[in-house]
Amino acid sequence: MNSFYAYLARMKNIERWSLMRNTSKENILEHSAMVAQLAHGISLVAVKECAMDIDANKITTMALFHEIAEVITGDLPTPIKYYNEDIKSAYKNIEDRATRQIISTLPCKYQNEYMSLLMEQDDISHKIVKCADKLSAYIKCIEERNSGNREFENAEKSILIDLEKVACEFEPLRIFMDRYLDSFSATLDDLR
Repeated sequence: MNSFYAYLARMKNIERWSLMRNTSKENILEHSAMVAQLAHGISLVAVKECAMDIDANKITTMALFHEIAEVITGDLPTPIKYYNEDIKSAYKNIEDRATRQIISTLPCKYQNEYMSLLMEQDDISHKIVKCADKLSAYIKCIEERNSGNREFENAEKSILIDLEKVACEFEPLRIFMDRYLDSFSATLDDLR
């Protein structure tokens, strides 16, 4: 059965941040769209300002599909997923199997396209998607704080520390954060 796109349609059913009280629910489809937008922005900075030879559109597409395994696995909360190396490794194996299972539902002539996007990522492309993923989580924390929800305070601090560590070594992320991050705390009127 060619069920690949039906699997994708189910991304809207998988909620993120399940252990925390949210003022605004977020599913993995919404999250993936945000990660794709951020990855595209970071990629453009990398190309245009850091002279990196990367394909911004490919990285954007990778980001759009980066959570596909969670249609099968669900969204495992970060404190559990990264509790120790054994759990992290086992869960990565489960995610890889789920991704391969979903890709296998495509006609054979399309499978390699998705395998190259989701399973055979080069280091820089993968790094940009991970940066965008982490940045999306940080933005979610900002949005929750701005809505008066203190539930995300510790996550916000922890994620910012992680982002700042990466930004010290990865100039495209640093430039992107310096240029755009403050605007996520602004109101709509402030943005105008």
